[in-house]
Amino acid sequence: MAAVGSKPSEGVSEGLPEGRYGRSRTADEVADRKLKIVGSVLGVALLGVVGWFGYDYINGTKLSAEVIKFDVVSADTVKAHLEVRKDAAAKGYCTLRSQAESGAEVGRADFRFDQREDRIDQVVTLRTTSQATSVELLGCHSD
Repeated sequence: MAAVGSKPSEGVSEGLPEGRYGRSRTADEVADRKLKIVGSVLGVALLGVVGWFGYDYINGTKLSAEVIKFDVVSADTVKAHLEVRKDAAAKGYCTLRSQAESGAEVGRADFRFDQREDRIDQVVTLRTTSQATSVELLGCHSD
């Protein structure tokens, strides 16, 4: 054994015994590089899938609407002004719901929009079971 500060004797290696303490440092670096490549490829693939679904969701919507205003005409009738935007060739329907002051649903109806126009302003009549205080657009669906 060499003393501290002296040169090591010949035949004695300065490194650790080969294979005694696991893989070599270069094998760890190779494994890390492979994991980084696989992670990058999977990350790019995930971003591509999310982007595709987002594009399809936004571009696939062929019928949309909004309630411009509504008027409670009587205890059993509500008139709602709808503005519908759609592809000219698209056909579909929108569902409206009316609620009482307590929050209970007092009316629900589907209204069809088959006109060959891309923008439709229409006043629709929703029948209710009791006095309504609000009208809500639940959604629109194309056929």
